[in-house]
This record gives sequence, C-alpha cells and structure tokens, in this order.
Amino acid sequence: MISIYAWHRNAHCVETFPVETLADAKLREDPDRVLWIDLNDPTPEEEAQVLQKFLPIHALSFEDATRLRCEPDALPHLPKVEEFPDYLFVIVNPLRERYLELIGRDEDRHVELERPFTQLSAVLTRNLLITHHSEANSCVSHLQAYLGRHPAQGDRGPDYLFHLVLDAIVDQFAPVLDHIDDALEALETRVVQTPDSRLFHTILRTKREIIVLRKTLVYEREVLVRLARGEFDLVDERETVYYRNVYDHLVRFTELIESSREMASDLLQSHLASTSNRLSQIMKVLTTISTIILPMSLISGIYGMNFKHMPELEWEYGYFIALAMMLTIGFTAIGFFWWKKWL
Repeated sequence: MISIYAWHRNAHCVETFPVETLADAKLREDPDRVLWIDLNDPTPEEEAQVLQKFLPIHALSFEDATRLRCEPDALPHLPKVEEFPDYLFVIVNPLRERYLELIGRDEDRHVELERPFTQLSAVLTRNLLITHHSEANSCVSHLQAYLGRHPAQGDRGPDYLFHLVLDAIVDQFAPVLDHIDDALEALETRVVQTPDSRLFHTILRTKREIIVLRKTLVYEREVLVRLARGEFDLVDERETVYYRNVYDHLVRFTELIESSREMASDLLQSHLASTSNRLSQIMKVLTTISTIILPMSLISGIYGMNFKHMPELEWEYGYFIALAMMLTIGFTAIGFFWWKKWL
C-alpha cells in the first residue's frame, strides 16, 4: 500500500495525494513541497512505481530494500547508511510488533527470538522521504500520529521527518530492556535457590536474546553516529542536534544491553558453580555413608567366608560380638566425622 503525504513550505498544513499523482513529475520537482511516501507491505508493482519510476534508485539499493519480499525466509539486512549523488539510503531494524506484544510472556516469546526484527528502508532527498517496510510497524504509525497533531512540522524537511522515525525505533527498546533486566534479577534468585537444568536453558535463551538485540543496537549506533555528526549534506545542520539526541538514547540502551549481557554470563557461571557445589554436597553425603559402612562390610565379609576351620564359628556369642564390632566402628566413624566438622 502506498501513502503519500505532502507539505507546502508556505501553507504549513498536510495534504494527501492519490497514488495516480506519482505519474506527475512536477510532484517531485517542486522545490517548495516536502513529500513523504510510505510503502507498507507493497507489491512488486508498487515498489517499481516508486523506487524505479518516480525516484529511480541504484539497483543495489533496490535489492536491499526489497530483500524480505524477494526472500521471505531471509533475515533483515543489517542497519547501514549509504550516500549516493542524489539521495541517501538508510536501513534500520525496528522490533517486530509480534515480538513487542509478547513482552512478559517468556514461554511464548522464545518462539519469536529467531526473528525479533523487521527491516525499514528509507530514501532521503532534499524534499522527499520514502519509507519501505514489509509489515506494519509502530515507528511509522508514531510519525503519522505526530504529524496528525502537528501538521506544520512536516515542512521542516525529510531529514526532520526521518529523525522522528529513528526516535520511535530507538524508543521501542526501552520496555524490552526493562523486561530483560527484571528477568535477570528473577533468574539470579532462582540460581541461588533452585539451580536445575530447566533454569540453565532459560538463562541460555535469555543470553541469546540479549546477544541478538545487542548486535543490532551496535550497528544502528554506527548509523546514528554518522547521521549525527553532519557527515551527509542531505541532513541539515540544524537537524543534526535531533539526531544527536536519538544517538544519546541509543548509546544508553547499548550500555544497558552490554550490562545485561555481562550479567547473563555471570548467571551462567553462577549456575554452573551452584550445580557443582550441589553435586559436591551429594557426593560428600554418599562418601560419608560409604566410609561408615565399609568397615562393617569388611567384618561381615570375613565372617561370611565358608572356611570349615574358622575358630570363631563355634562361639556362642560370636554373632552378637560381630554386630557389636560393626556398630562400634560405625559410631566411632560418625564421631570422628563430627569432630572434624565434616558432617
């Protein structure tokens, strides 16, 4: 689906245009008009109409933007920014709506860990912003809602509009990181109390989720730092302060996810140490029991031999004497262990 929004720099209001107006070259060439074209789960024909006819982009950019449609089972392209002579091409990875809906439902959310991200591609020129995404996402809805409340802000230019999209994408990580932090604290308590195999797999799954999130955050941080330091002519100097603000948020989230990664690694080590300690306690008890019973087994083994001429076999009280010897040795061993504080 194609949505077209336009702002005239003097009118300070938003207009919407039908798809048919894309055939009008004046729509793109008017220097006093700012355009935002949003491609939400577009068909191949719609992609060709916007990205090959209305604003022809490089074949490699077109291939990257349409990656998920051409390869539905492929992972989204990693975040990047590329500058071309007449446009700026950016790829970022918003969190999928399904993944965000499952926050707090760990048993269901682990199914979504294979693909927690989707892909949003953007093309920026002096007066045009094109966003392309294969599924609905709240970051685009956020921009639409913001422009509905402040329609005059659209005429500030595509670079300002795109910073709002990036800001919404970064803000998506806040509830996820809060949930991971709470989950790690709960896991820390369980590691001390009940370290079992199920808990071990839960920690591994949480660490894997953290690593996936961290990887994308690091790549998006590189994109933001290039946009925030005024490296590209298509990002106006007055807008770089907004990109720096988004970058600051992203740096803070990156530090939080790094801290969570270290905590998950520490929990794994603590779980292994706790399990090893538990096993040592079990082996200690079993070894103590074996040590107490071993002398008793020796005595019973000696008097269980079937030799005909054993002098003690004819004793009237031999059975009771053997029992007394075994009990005496057993209680002596227990007393020794108690004295050594091994029990």
